[in-house]
Amino acid sequence: MSTTHFGYQTVDESEKARRVRGVFDSVASRYDLMNDLMSAGLHRTWKAYTVMVANVQPGQQVLDIAGGTGDLAKAFAKKVGRDGQVVLSDINEAMLRTGRDRLIDEGCALDCAVCDAEHLPFPDASFDLVSVAFGLRNMTHKDVALREMHRILKPGGKLLVLEFSRVAKPLEKAYDWYSFKVLPRLGQLVAGDAESYRYLAESIRMHPGQDALKQLMHDSGFGHVDYHNLTGGMVALHVGIKC
Repeated sequence: MSTTHFGYQTVDESEKARRVRGVFDSVASRYDLMNDLMSAGLHRTWKAYTVMVANVQPGQQVLDIAGGTGDLAKAFAKKVGRDGQVVLSDINEAMLRTGRDRLIDEGCALDCAVCDAEHLPFPDASFDLVSVAFGLRNMTHKDVALREMHRILKPGGKLLVLEFSRVAKPLEKAYDWYSFKVLPRLGQLVAGDAESYRYLAESIRMHPGQDALKQLMHDSGFGHVDYHNLTGGMVALHVGIKC
């Protein structure tokens, strides 16, 4: 039996996807509000920086993986224009439905796909840009998912991975206190679910740090990889280019 981590727990690999789905089923309706509270609104700045680095051009094809409620997808849609395409995807149907409905309410109708990042249902060399924001750490086989992202990118295409990472040493104690003392209480008060937000804090600690993820992207086929630390390393934006 193959095992993996679910936060700090060791679980069967087949069990992790079900548990992650349960977490996001639980928080989907309050996901945007909780993001604002958890990050003091900083997640909007991190995403805006990601869009700037993406430098999406009119007519390009973009896939947003684990797109949640559609923040990045909406921003990319404005850049690609009528001749381009943005596909919003997520493994969690509740999250994707929430994002789709929100975007439609805002006058932005996008193609949506419920799919597993480890088995993407798209042909080789389909997209100019692939993005995944705060979703890679929840994937069971990150190497498999990264190879899939590499496969569907066109030569010269770009992968952007925006993810929580290793915070700078002077901030560690304060960050741990906030993550394990404050965050679960916020989750209980706002979403009625402390355990899901405790898992999110644990999953950040189990995710590869900046240099380890950079190496993993290299190993998955990306010829050039770099990362940008944001907010003292609390978040890092990794950029990979398919040669």
